[in-house]
Amino acid sequence: MNVKRIKLPYGISNFKMLVRDEYHYIDKTKYIEQLEENPERYIFFLRPRRFGKSLFVSQLRYYYG
Repeated sequence: MNVKRIKLPYGISNFKMLVRDEYHYIDKTKYIEQLEENPERYIFFLRPRRFGKSLFVSQLRYYYG
């Protein structure tokens, strides 16, 4: 039986590294459109520790980069 292990990006906040090293992640690009439509000047990401805030910001950097 050949079982492929899923690499989880625990502690990784660099989107380029996550994609390059083939880590498993949940695609959150659908939220970029919601951010663009938001009329607020500042947006706060209120989430618990290790919930992907820095990774999402890194993803935005490469999306707009």
